[in-house]
Amino acid sequence: MNKIVSAISTLAVTALLAGAVEAADLVIYTSQPNEDAQATVDGFKAANPGLEVEWVRDGTPKIMAKLMAEIEAGNPIADVLLIADTVTLERMKQAGQLLAYKSPEAKNLDASLYDADGHYYSTKLITTGIMYNTQAGMQPASWKDLAKPEAKGLVAMPSPLTSGAALIHAQTLTGVNGLGWDYYRQLKDNGAIAAGGNGAVLKSVASGEKAYGMVVDYLPIREKAKGAPVEFVFPEEGVSAVTEPVAILSSTIHEEAARKFIDYILSDEGQKVQLDLGYIPAHSGLGVPAGFPPREEIKVLPLNAADALKNSEQDLKSFSDIFDTAG
Repeated sequence: MNKIVSAISTLAVTALLAGAVEAADLVIYTSQPNEDAQATVDGFKAANPGLEVEWVRDGTPKIMAKLMAEIEAGNPIADVLLIADTVTLERMKQAGQLLAYKSPEAKNLDASLYDADGHYYSTKLITTGIMYNTQAGMQPASWKDLAKPEAKGLVAMPSPLTSGAALIHAQTLTGVNGLGWDYYRQLKDNGAIAAGGNGAVLKSVASGEKAYGMVVDYLPIREKAKGAPVEFVFPEEGVSAVTEPVAILSSTIHEEAARKFIDYILSDEGQKVQLDLGYIPAHSGLGVPAGFPPREEIKVLPLNAADALKNSEQDLKSFSDIFDTAG
């Protein structure tokens, strides 16, 4: 059976997996890009010969909508969830939908990168910083630079109403002294545009349509390596991060295999796969991909997942009120 199932209806996915899932030893729902998901699963299978793995891939909102529909119907298919952000998994933890498992491999992670009760673990750091076109008149070093007159009408950013990473980013920056929601009001007054996702921002800045953008790190770093006229900056105040956490569903029927997957992806071997794919691994001792500054120079700003979950609705409203947009 084809292991890649993406962007098709819930009913079609369910029908497609109905027979295969009974034979599978593990079913993973993920928002990883197809190539990344395949590499992750291939590495796991190589480390655990004989285990059959099925995986379903889509963006976090769609994969979560599918999973929630299955849970509501009393028939969740997935054993493991590997998606973009800890806030979503914190919501599931509070709803009793995740299984606590204290992986021995967590010893390699900073305590801030996993749930103390073992309900979810970060697998990498995907930060949001500033990209700029090399023809731009200013080389930004601070988030505040995007609100300067030199950047007027030249800034693009993804909308938190569309992108989970953008919501995490807004929640993180608004918690920084000297920024807050006033910073977003300054951006709006300076003509910044907030719409779509990170891919749209990349395209806008790389093409020269806009000079500056808020965007996840790996997109401009990869494009620069391909020859695109862009640079990426880790601003002096620090960066937000989504950490692509992994968790076991409390409804799993393959708990042993699910535990093995958690252990694998947090292990040196599993973390090196993420590094080779071009991401900062959660394991701080493995270095960073080509094109990134040394890890000790990357300041990741704090975000409490439980607080972010509690405030998400109000934060989305605050953003919408400022930018007068529905997404």
